[in-house]
Amino acid sequence: MLVGIDSYCFHRYFGETYPMTSDSGKPIQVDPGTRWDMKDDFVPFAVSLEVDEVALETLFYPALDDDYCAAIKEKLDEAGMKRVIGWGHPDGLHGGRDEEALEDLIRHIPRAPKVGADIMRICASSMLYVNEPHDEEVRNVVKMLKKAAPVAEEHGVTLAIENHIDFTSTEILQILEGVGSDYLKVNFDVGNSLRLFEDPVEAARNLAPYTVATHTKDIVTRNDHTGSPMQRFLFWPSAPAGEGLIDMLGVARELEKVGFEGSLAIEMDLYASPWEDRPEEENVAQSIRHLKWVAEQIEAEKTQGVS
Repeated sequence: MLVGIDSYCFHRYFGETYPMTSDSGKPIQVDPGTRWDMKDDFVPFAVSLEVDEVALETLFYPALDDDYCAAIKEKLDEAGMKRVIGWGHPDGLHGGRDEEALEDLIRHIPRAPKVGADIMRICASSMLYVNEPHDEEVRNVVKMLKKAAPVAEEHGVTLAIENHIDFTSTEILQILEGVGSDYLKVNFDVGNSLRLFEDPVEAARNLAPYTVATHTKDIVTRNDHTGSPMQRFLFWPSAPAGEGLIDMLGVARELEKVGFEGSLAIEMDLYASPWEDRPEEENVAQSIRHLKWVAEQIEAEKTQGVS
């Protein structure tokens, strides 16, 4: 089983900090003052950790610039890394409401091959719409993705819809069935399943047959125990893989059962205490060590014939 990194782990380094505040009025994130370039900073860092795959968030590099994409592709080719690109942060297709977002998605599909990727993680919605009627959202998203899937097929790109604190695993399955394309699969976000009160291992079991990429996000609950789990995000911040509530080995076993060929890719968003006071590089490196351990356990179980 492979191990990877999603560049979203470094969203603050790419200039994005969350605007929300805590119950006390304190900003939930501060700008660390560090700025990264995807090609010159993130890719070399990923190479230094000897991972198998990187996921490049298109909002953090000039994805429509052919020369820049060619330069990234050259570096990743030299490193022999698999790659995924990501589109749709923060709200994707806005639950099937935003035609301009659909046009932007379609415009970005041909950009995947420009960096040597054949998988494009997409978001159909977000936690902004999690309390809206889901039946209607599922129908609207299906209509939009039926337009995007043929474009993906034309360019040899598999769209991988993420459970983005919006849809449960069963609702993701409804979207896949409704679109009915081999070019629409799943980017399974482990932590987001718990944020929607699903058992991550059970959600993995549901989605594993369709999963081509992952966000192996680990999460904890807020240390101060204030607020409600219904906050979805503030109550459930990120932690380095292995430090939180997720049974990563259990998730990996479900993926292995169906012959998953992608990577356990670390992604972190809102850091929990005490990790929020550490540089992102330390949190990611710790996570990669744990995910490599998980991958080693899976390989050992295969060798021993454990199912």
